[in-house]
Amino acid sequence: MSEAKFTVGIDLGTTHCVLAYSELNADGEPQPQQLFAIPQLVGPGQIEAKNALPSFAYLPHEAELPAHQSQLPWGESPYVAGLLARELGAKTPNRLVSSAKSWLGHGEVDRRAPLLPLQPAEGVNQLSPFEVCRHYLQHMVNAWDQAHPEALLAEQQVTITVPASFDPSARELTALAAKEVGLHNATLLEEPQAALYSWISGSEGQWREQVSPGDVILVVDLGGGTTDLSLIAVTESEGALELNRIAVGDHLLLGGDNMDLALAHTVRQKMAAQGTQLQPWQLLALSHGCRVAKEQLFNDESLNEVPIVVPSRGSSLIGGSLRTELTRQEVEQVLVEGFFPQTPVDAPVAQRARTALTKLSLPYAQDPAVTRHLAAFLSKQRHATAEFEDINLPEHARFLHPTAVLFNGGVVKANALTQRILSVLNQWLSDDGAAPIKRLEGNDPDQAVAIGAAYFGNVRSGKGVRIRGGTASSYYVGIESAMPAVPGMEAPIEAFCIAPFGMEEGSDASLPTQEFGLVVGQPVRFRFFSSTVRRDDQPGHVLDFWSEGELDELPAIEATLPADGRTPGEVVPVLLQASINELGTLELAAMPIDGEEQWQVQFDTRGEAA
Repeated sequence: MSEAKFTVGIDLGTTHCVLAYSELNADGEPQPQQLFAIPQLVGPGQIEAKNALPSFAYLPHEAELPAHQSQLPWGESPYVAGLLARELGAKTPNRLVSSAKSWLGHGEVDRRAPLLPLQPAEGVNQLSPFEVCRHYLQHMVNAWDQAHPEALLAEQQVTITVPASFDPSARELTALAAKEVGLHNATLLEEPQAALYSWISGSEGQWREQVSPGDVILVVDLGGGTTDLSLIAVTESEGALELNRIAVGDHLLLGGDNMDLALAHTVRQKMAAQGTQLQPWQLLALSHGCRVAKEQLFNDESLNEVPIVVPSRGSSLIGGSLRTELTRQEVEQVLVEGFFPQTPVDAPVAQRARTALTKLSLPYAQDPAVTRHLAAFLSKQRHATAEFEDINLPEHARFLHPTAVLFNGGVVKANALTQRILSVLNQWLSDDGAAPIKRLEGNDPDQAVAIGAAYFGNVRSGKGVRIRGGTASSYYVGIESAMPAVPGMEAPIEAFCIAPFGMEEGSDASLPTQEFGLVVGQPVRFRFFSSTVRRDDQPGHVLDFWSEGELDELPAIEATLPADGRTPGEVVPVLLQASINELGTLELAAMPIDGEEQWQVQFDTRGEAA
């Protein structure tokens, strides 16, 4: 591998992808970060370079977009990605793949199976979430390599961002997608950390004047598909400020997509009251139209309404379309009051009984109120700063008191929404006798993650401020207890801690020499658990009981471990060894007592273990 000339950050986003980079001078010193404009189709046969690649893939009919009109500078592509894909998909949604990244994080489906679009047009070959995300990465690799033939992307210091709440399987699949497009040495970085790195970089060294020891920074990342919450503690060591990521929230599929759909339902009801009934297939197109209209209203306060065009198959309609509008009042009522209501800090997150039979879909958060999820997160993490002497939380506090907030993500470009979040946070703090929260300014919500990831390349080289973090959870493997067969009773499961909270990348966990039995040569099921609140459990700690909310079960891994000359179904005595690789992926190795072979189990969804 040639010596790197750039540090590169890739925001592989739910609604758009961004690539930023920093050039290294002759001494290896980084220069300011800047965006790389990504060439993409903006019209049939029309290519332009844009600062973002919309995360949409469109599968056109062969007569709809001839091959010569979909040609990219580096050759043909199996489908259209980017701006043109988003525009074509608004008219023909059953040929459009969107939210592939959210599906990549869906632990209850085979993320390498062809699932998307969910209701495809006739003749459309569906794609897997993994394949689509890999295609976006390949598009950016090709674009970069064409512009920098002397410094191919695979030879640079590349950092790819993922949601802080991504489970280990989703991280593993993201890393695998990077490897398959040639980025074998890419590093993964949590998106809220990347946003904070961008703020640090943009402050040009002045960030230390905005925060001080004892501060707790709340990062609220509201993107197109997810709400990502993180807490960063500011401490002091030997006279220098340190940043410590102390907590991340649950993986919440709650973001701009939900809001666009809510607006679409509002407009559909309005049209129905006027005598126009929309078909189910038109709702997705209406949702795309509402997204554009919402952005225009939030970006231009002089507008009171924005027209929306909905495609129609009716030949009697002028231009084959329906026309309506979205008003500012509708947007503020639906979004501000519906998704960010004023709520007390002890208000529970709403749960509803699920219907027994349901269509395949993303596991969206059942409660749309971001403020209630935020309250639950801060309440759950009340003791997250207990280990830091610089941070003193009053005994009467009902939740962890953040002192500063950094907003990120496309949703927070709407000033009305950020002001409501600040208002709710300050009301909670006031009720608890705490000082108002301060807002950290200076980030571009659309670009901060990619820019922060490019800055992180400098950090890895020892030329920047590092956020200490490690794993955001403690991890456990399920161990089946030995007991006689009892009718109607399953053998109880114990949770054996294999990795503590905060375990650093590239390190091994020191597990006790406790012997377990491993079944080989037959299909088995590995069960894994995680916890963001049990911070003191060390490797080898065994839980035979846990309270509700203490542990979360992760997607199980179905595998058949090779027998290698042993009898299928044989129970082999083994010792366990856990490690976190440089990509942040947790690996579990089982080593036999009486042999030299080794069985490796990674958190992946490939249906195999080695």
